Amino acid sequence: MSKSFFLFLAALIVTCSPQEKPETEQTLASAYQDYFYIGAALNTSQYNGTDQRGIPIVKKHFNSITPENDLKWDRIHPQPNRFNFEEADQFVEFGEKNDMFIVGHVLVWHSQTPDWVFEDENGEELSREALLERMENHITTIVTRYKGRVNGWDVVNEALNDDGSLRESKWYQIIGADFIAKAFEFAQAADPDAELYYNDYSLFLPEKADGAVRLVKEIQEQGIKVTGIGIQGHYMIGGPSGEEVETSIKKFKELGVVAITELDVDVLPAAFQFMGADISMRADLRDELNPYTEGMPDSIKQAQIDRYTEYFEVFMRHRDAINRVTTWGVTDGDSWKNGWPVSGRTNYALLFDRQGNEKEVAKVLMELPSKK
Repeated sequence: MSKSFFLFLAALIVTCSPQEKPETEQTLASAYQDYFYIGAALNTSQYNGTDQRGIPIVKKHFNSITPENDLKWDRIHPQPNRFNFEEADQFVEFGEKNDMFIVGHVLVWHSQTPDWVFEDENGEELSREALLERMENHITTIVTRYKGRVNGWDVVNEALNDDGSLRESKWYQIIGADFIAKAFEFAQAADPDAELYYNDYSLFLPEKADGAVRLVKEIQEQGIKVTGIGIQGHYMIGGPSGEEVETSIKKFKELGVVAITELDVDVLPAAFQFMGADISMRADLRDELNPYTEGMPDSIKQAQIDRYTEYFEVFMRHRDAINRVTTWGVTDGDSWKNGWPVSGRTNYALLFDRQGNEKEVAKVLMELPSKK
């Protein structure tokens, strides 16, 4: 046989041999692709192109996004006849460009809503009819603008007290208890295909969870769309337990979709005996409330890893109902928990450190699905 034949045969063998495929880099989104979306709440700099540390993390690890502030009433509708869509447009465009599940937060809330919303031109309280008209205009204008582009909306936020009763907000005082149903009715009319959620904190409390179930059932029974409930998930290394969280998920999954919407795990000492997320509650800075200014001790790091792992194991068990798990922020430096309920603290509530590096907790969570 000729030398050329042997060269041809050798080349054929090399060509036909199985080639080693480059190993795909693991990310949070890819790790949970068979379970649910992994989301993050973004600040303005993370979708207008200025946060060069945070943006690569978002693009790499997350496939769902929520805006921290730019769709809240005081930002997007600051004056009676003026809407500010610039930042909201940038947020939606960022999500579309990166093929993400886009969540709008929030249409109706008692906080971060200007006083003028509830008053006439003379500063007098509006009538029920006038406030309903103002609510409908706000919801219709915003939801219609992003119809077919925003996948889901937090329609009403934090309308319940911890005992499950309705919070006596301005919305409740002027319109009455049906303001919640009317908000969902207006949102459904503006975009019938969007997912529509009721969103709240401390829903691991049995009384509050039961109140949320009653609320959503009553609205659904009127033929008004409520896709499901958003569990905010502002937790601490001290609790709630995974079992407590799971109990509420089991209640809510009978109503439809369950979303974990604002997850973080606070590592700092509690400023007061309160597990919620009421932004009106504040405490003064004291040294004993800010012990980790130079970094977390290993024991606290492990406690956070254990707590996050416990929660994700619960979420994975209920993949049939949970459509996304969203952390409230991207890096520890972005977290609102540095400023609430005590301003000026150094917290470590999220999955990426202040330099944008994956924390050990992020690595553990990325490995978790492969162990199941």
